[in-house]
Amino acid sequence: MNGAVRIAGVALALLLAACATAPERGARTVPASLFDDSAFDAPTEQVDAAQALALSPAMRRYLEVEIAPRIRRLGRQEALVDALYSRGRLRLDYDSETTRTAAEAFDARAGNCLSLVLMTAAMAKHLQLPVSYQALVGEEVWARDGDLSVAIGHVNIAVAKRLVDRVQGLDSHALLELNFGAPRVGRGSALRPVSEQIIVAMFLNNRAAERLARGNLADAYAYARAAILQAPDFAAAYNTLGVIYQRQRLTARAEQTFRFALEVDATSRAALANLARLLEPLGRNAEAAALRARLAKLESEAPFHYFDLGRAAVMAGDFQSAREHLLRELKRDPDYHEFHFWLALALAGSGDIAGAQEHLVLARNNSTSRRDHALYAGKLDQLQSARRSN
Repeated sequence: MNGAVRIAGVALALLLAACATAPERGARTVPASLFDDSAFDAPTEQVDAAQALALSPAMRRYLEVEIAPRIRRLGRQEALVDALYSRGRLRLDYDSETTRTAAEAFDARAGNCLSLVLMTAAMAKHLQLPVSYQALVGEEVWARDGDLSVAIGHVNIAVAKRLVDRVQGLDSHALLELNFGAPRVGRGSALRPVSEQIIVAMFLNNRAAERLARGNLADAYAYARAAILQAPDFAAAYNTLGVIYQRQRLTARAEQTFRFALEVDATSRAALANLARLLEPLGRNAEAAALRARLAKLESEAPFHYFDLGRAAVMAGDFQSAREHLLRELKRDPDYHEFHFWLALALAGSGDIAGAQEHLVLARNNSTSRRDHALYAGKLDQLQSARRSN
């Protein structure tokens, strides 16, 4: 990410944001007026919720040919877990850069936690193994994607044995929980059950947010629309749709959609912040202030507050102030790779090359995409080469 990028101030709930705000209350009625298909071009991608969990021929062949002998020896549940985790088999990699369908994750042998959960679920279902899902909820962890602030959560999957395969109906290994790239549990977080309907809505919402980050509003709109229809009680999808309308300069529709998101979840930090930012330029300051007061009760500091100050200080050459701001941000989230990267820049600027190297290593080790890992590894190599030549 270029240091000159100006943050637009849009807090978008991306990836698994708002897992805690996906209550399963039954069929909520989505007003037809929420959607405006005529405002967008036709999507360039086929948007089909069923594709999220579809089993590809390659996946079926893998299950029925390659691991069939292990199924006969170990049983279906153990054979599947062995295929997912054993070295020399699937060799899965965690990669947060894009959200893939089950089949795409299988082909790539990589994906974020949601993609790998979808892949596991599709394979387990083919083997007639019961599955259940959980979402990590609580205080959100934030990241950046271009000019969007994104909240990142986590899901996992539990794969059960078939009832017929359980020993006398009691089996300590009847249910196995699988985690892919799990973040640290803490900061008030907890795992709670969610339905498969919500999991698929999360997939569609991720796709919408990723297309939005690329500037593809037509596809982003189609995916957000599908996410809402898939799970009308999933507040994050309404927030995403509101941001899309805002980018399309449909201010009235954006306001309507953010307000509907708050009807679904009155504590949605993203919707509160987005609606306040929408109203302020319109001179509706009293309404915006009320929204910000509600937001203040939910968070002590805005996401990336000290990071933005620290990054601006780096760009201005004030490395001491940058160090102080970035260390404060790292206290809130010690694992986020970009905080370590910019602290490394601040330390290098102030002459602390050893400290800069240490934080570049942490940036590389905490990166969650192949692209970022390669970027930080390259920067680290450059710094190490410079130290050797001095």
